[in-house]
Amino acid sequence: MRFTTSVVGALLNALLASAAPTPTTDASLAVTTVSNRVIFSPPSNAGWVDPRVLYARALSLSSGPLLATWENYSPEPPAVYFPIYRSQDGGASWAQIGSIKDTVNGWGLRYQPTLYELPQAVGRWAKGTILAAGNSIPTDLSKTKIDVYASTDGGATWTFVSTVASGGVAKPDNGLTPVWEPLFLVYNNQLVIYYSDQRDSKYGQKLVHQTTSDLATWSAVVDDVHDTAAYAARPGMPAITRLPNGNYIFAYEVCGTDGCRVHYRLNRNPLDVLNTPASATFTLKSTKGTTPVSSPSVVWSSVGGANGTIVLSAGNSGQVFTNRKLGDPNSWVEYTTPQPSAYSRGLELLKSDDSALVIIGAGRLPPSTTNFVSVSVLDLKALVGA
Repeated sequence: MRFTTSVVGALLNALLASAAPTPTTDASLAVTTVSNRVIFSPPSNAGWVDPRVLYARALSLSSGPLLATWENYSPEPPAVYFPIYRSQDGGASWAQIGSIKDTVNGWGLRYQPTLYELPQAVGRWAKGTILAAGNSIPTDLSKTKIDVYASTDGGATWTFVSTVASGGVAKPDNGLTPVWEPLFLVYNNQLVIYYSDQRDSKYGQKLVHQTTSDLATWSAVVDDVHDTAAYAARPGMPAITRLPNGNYIFAYEVCGTDGCRVHYRLNRNPLDVLNTPASATFTLKSTKGTTPVSSPSVVWSSVGGANGTIVLSAGNSGQVFTNRKLGDPNSWVEYTTPQPSAYSRGLELLKSDDSALVIIGAGRLPPSTTNFVSVSVLDLKALVGA
């Protein structure tokens, strides 16, 4: 869901932590921790548009470095783009190494970037290729287009690959036809891209996916979550990860009819989320009674025993929500983190050590003229007492 003056937007703004960033390292922990380390703070000149930065994502590469990107509301022209920053010391320091620019539409890459490292070859793209998808949108917000780019040099340079979906005006109003919020997953030797879709006149918004075996052509649209009883329902912000029992947890927000609260489904087939039974579909609620709101991100770590630990972040809280019982709805435990709440924070685990939890954020929805991009790295073992 995009910018809005709704109650949800106000709630996110009110709950954003206002403390100044204070980077720390705790030498007693196995993981070198980082606390709200600023990656990028836009210059204060008038050319930067509110909210300045938003919707940050991190990616841990198999080769060692961390990458980060976000929505960058820099002065136009030239067209907006997704910057690429890299850390080679586990998140402690960062430098820009590249940028992803719209080379096909002339509009700019404006909203909702996502990063993904291919765990196997897909078409002509080798294992280890870094993919980025995002929403190409002109300055007047009249169109939306989910485009895919690829990097074979660690994120320094990027090449346009293909277009997944095209839609209408980039506003989160029922009856309009934008596409939003892409997310990648490789499953069963094909690449899946999940996203939010307003193009179906039967629904205000629904969650869908498409697949490809070559990154050149994409399958037909398949529904993942929709509400046949309430047109106003707006399931959005897909998040997915595999669990050790073979299930996938598919998390999402439901705006329009449920205050953007976070829901999730447990299903063995990530291409058939729509048919998840009601008995495996839940509203997330912590053992303290908290129901997180907005823009979930989810990862699974082997920390915590045979079941490991699911970690979920939501947009209205600086907390993370953990589950060591494979998504059991009565087993979500919340923990405080040093990373401020932010609209659509991103979660990532280091490839070299999945007890290192990376949380990245870029601030609040407008009005938000002080947004900056920051990251925290936490020792998950210490956090959950594993």
